[in-house]
Amino acid sequence: MAETGSLPTAERRAELASNLARVQERIESASRAAGRIEVPKLIVVTKFHPASDVRALAELGVADVGENRDQEASAKARELAGLGLSWHFIGQLQTNKAKSVVRYADVVHSVDRPALATALAKAAASDPAREGRPPLACLIQVNLDEDAAPGRGGALPAEVAALAEAIESSPALRLAGIMAVAPLGEDPARAFARLADCAAELRKNHPHATMVSAGMSQDLEQAIAAGATHVRIGTDVLGPRPRVL
Repeated sequence: MAETGSLPTAERRAELASNLARVQERIESASRAAGRIEVPKLIVVTKFHPASDVRALAELGVADVGENRDQEASAKARELAGLGLSWHFIGQLQTNKAKSVVRYADVVHSVDRPALATALAKAAASDPAREGRPPLACLIQVNLDEDAAPGRGGALPAEVAALAEAIESSPALRLAGIMAVAPLGEDPARAFARLADCAAELRKNHPHATMVSAGMSQDLEQAIAAGATHVRIGTDVLGPRPRVL
């Protein structure tokens, strides 16, 4: 579909509006089914989609957008700086990208090791672009694979407490909560029940760390039933990813 700069076409805007309404209804229905009063927040994951789509979503009332790749995220954040969006970095993050990510991110969902917490803290504390902004919100990414080994992406449940302390030790960071992806091939309800246990354990010593980021297009209902406060939806709002050459 043709785009003009970062302006969405009327056709694309209508498509996004329809998709967004369906997803919001799913979230509200799942919340009612779970007996929840507070409806989880929607983070629309816009990776591989153009800045024009993000602009259209902002016009439709979306306030939180998620990105997985620093190069793409930083370019979009610069182009769309005037829209007042909250930018969530949700992909695996190497320590050498910390300086770039702290310039635009409001929340990093993928803190899974002390070295990354240290790199983010150092970058956030020294970057003039963060002057006057709140501390960088950090979520501990937990690996929910029952046979997970250390170093495979995501902290093991037994590693969460120490990682929380590493984040809390820096005034440039704020421990916001916990994040996970349901393992492939497992009932997501069962996996998210384990995440709920991890979140409850984290709140014992850090009662302010209330954010639970879980649930995607295929399993948002199970995540909401397990207590997710934020769901990360891409395909069901934006459609299939554009072909990347």
